[in-house]
Amino acid sequence: MTGNRGIDAEDNAALLSIPSVHDDSLAPPGHAVLHIYTPATEDYSRWENLDRTSPEYKALKTERSQFLWNVLEKIIPDIRTRAKIVQVGTPLTHERFLRRHRGSYGPAIKADEGSFPFPTTPISGLLLCGDSCFPGIGVPAVAGSGLLAANSISLDSIPAQMKLLESLKS
Repeated sequence: MTGNRGIDAEDNAALLSIPSVHDDSLAPPGHAVLHIYTPATEDYSRWENLDRTSPEYKALKTERSQFLWNVLEKIIPDIRTRAKIVQVGTPLTHERFLRRHRGSYGPAIKADEGSFPFPTTPISGLLLCGDSCFPGIGVPAVAGSGLLAANSISLDSIPAQMKLLESLKS
């Protein structure tokens, strides 16, 4: 974060995860998957009237990704030349592929006012997982929410879950 701006200020915070550290099948040998994003601080109004196929959209997508590239370059100076596949998502991407209202990325919960909900619901036997549940947004957090939901069924289910995970690795 820079200056005295809060975490909810645009271009003031980025979150980075490297899911291939935990699952090497996500990338070819010698490569990794990096997932970097801002914590739901992108102003939707700049995107809402753009056509995804227009030159204006492509230019804005490139312009808005520069903050994330600059953050990555502080850690990996030559990341732009080393990246083999780059996929930049926008609020319109989230709206289209994730069916998220106004391209949101997780719920807008202020840290000092609440926390992400747990997997339980008022409907018996229905549990939730994903970026709108505890522990929140990002690949590791979403995976964690899946584990929480699975383990909420019964702690007796953990050995069966581990066995299934091991079988999927093979």
